[in-house]
Amino acid sequence: MYQRALKNGQNALESGYNFSLSFVKQMHQQLLYLGRGANKSPGEFKKEQNYLADRLKKEIQFIPIRPQNLNDGLERLFKFLEESNFPPLIKTAIMHLEFEALHPFKDGNGRIGRMLITLNLWREKILSQPHFYISGYFEENKDEYIEQMRHVSKTNNWNEWIRFFLNAVESQAIRNLEIAESIKNLYETTKVEFSDLLSSKWNMEILDFIFTYPVFRNNKFVSTTKIPNATAVLMIRKLVDNGYLVLREEAAGRRAAMYSFEPMMRLVRV
Repeated sequence: MYQRALKNGQNALESGYNFSLSFVKQMHQQLLYLGRGANKSPGEFKKEQNYLADRLKKEIQFIPIRPQNLNDGLERLFKFLEESNFPPLIKTAIMHLEFEALHPFKDGNGRIGRMLITLNLWREKILSQPHFYISGYFEENKDEYIEQMRHVSKTNNWNEWIRFFLNAVESQAIRNLEIAESIKNLYETTKVEFSDLLSSKWNMEILDFIFTYPVFRNNKFVSTTKIPNATAVLMIRKLVDNGYLVLREEAAGRRAAMYSFEPMMRLVRV
């Protein structure tokens, strides 16, 4: 769901839309309607006051903006993004904190907030494609992440938060480059292994497909590669038997089976 919502957000921006109330509502709807939080008003802003709390300490850490003031707060944020002359990374750092402080939805605010980071860096031409996932750094440094945001709320001093955000971007960029290099090496190794294992004229089609779609359904595999169905079934069985693919969901009714290409998934899960 995250990838689909991100791609749809990219398509909307490419079509000339800007960040807006309707834009974030649509992304939220796409993110939640079939996943975690599906019962928490997908695509709708909060109607009741929400809180950020430490469940272990049983104490409220932050009180976001009231629902009746939310639209104005978001519109001011989006206006800032369109009109500010700040450098793109600084602007994105401010945007993320402000969005999380507004906390416009009952659930999914963190995921939408991180998605907006990626989309804004791409929109500002810092990224060639919106494929930058900063969640890993935030999760590993969760206590500092929360404390730096709270510090801005308490003092209105943005310097430490912006420094933290820039460190996060740098660290994640280095990690992403390392993963990209590992994927490149995996591609070359797997190309040789598939030649021996599959011994098929479809080797390259299969290789390119699973590196493009490391999680896929069987019908997508057949329709994209154009491999005859009987041959596709045989190839997938070989890849499962030899540990390249793992069955994630059995076929059920009209829904095709889902597989994941585990050598790549192990790299991106790091």
